[in-house]
Amino acid sequence: MRFFRFGLAAALALGTASVAFGQAGNTISVPVSGLRNSNGDVRCGLYNSAATFPKSGQEFKGVVASIANQQATCVFSNVPSGTYAVALFHAEKGETKMRTGFFGQPEEGYGFSRNAKGSMGPPDFSAAAYAYSGGSTSWPVTITYP
Repeated sequence: MRFFRFGLAAALALGTASVAFGQAGNTISVPVSGLRNSNGDVRCGLYNSAATFPKSGQEFKGVVASIANQQATCVFSNVPSGTYAVALFHAEKGETKMRTGFFGQPEEGYGFSRNAKGSMGPPDFSAAAYAYSGGSTSWPVTITYP
């Protein structure tokens, strides 16, 4: 079952697979709301293609955001122009990989840019993606819990 094998484990273990050539000042902020508590942190992956979204370890950039007052903001810096989507999860116990159940369904809070939803799995890249032309922008995400 394809249910959430999107491995959003997204190795948001964060070795941050970032590609050079980003421009200083080009920042994508992802404010995360709807967190059920302030435990742990939020792990976010920025993806630049449908082929990698949202596969574990294949993010363009990854960040970890601390939580305060049940809110967090993932900030991706030096991002070149392009088309991107974000996948994230609430690592309540400091996990580096998203925990999933027997059929791959998430056991933790998760979310995607544009608050995109999938059917029996993660959304398609096109449903979550934004065209980014540089500068500073904000892509809010409301987290979903199983």
